[in-house]
Amino acid sequence: MKKINLLVLTAICLSIFLISWNSWDSIATKDDEKTIKAILNQQAKEWSNGNLEGFMSGYWNSEQLKFIGSKGLTYGWQQTLDNYKKGYPTKNHTGELEFKIIDMSPLGKEYYHVIGSYHLTRNVGNAEGIFSLVFKKIDGEWKIIIDHSS
Repeated sequence: MKKINLLVLTAICLSIFLISWNSWDSIATKDDEKTIKAILNQQAKEWSNGNLEGFMSGYWNSEQLKFIGSKGLTYGWQQTLDNYKKGYPTKNHTGELEFKIIDMSPLGKEYYHVIGSYHLTRNVGNAEGIFSLVFKKIDGEWKIIIDHSS
């Protein structure tokens, strides 16, 4: 009888946990997704205006930021900005940026995973690719902490 009571109690606790987790997902993710989409839209606008520093405002300003691109892993906000400036030195190189979100998934209350594609329309030749971002809520703001773009 004790084993059955323990089993029932465990099942109830697990059910409460899952209901709580699912409730958080259905309530919080809509606002968080809207905020993250707004950040990406603002980044596209800043990039398209040739404002790479403004584009970088969506990233965590930390030496722990990770950017993975065609040249490998880069650590740090400043190094990532410097690489962007080197690779996209003029408005002809930055062009017009458009993001398309393919998938957004919460990874808990403080993390989001975003997969999407980008398209650059530019005078020096168009470019496109895919990206995977990890956002973290830091001091109440969503910031990109890992960017894997190819």
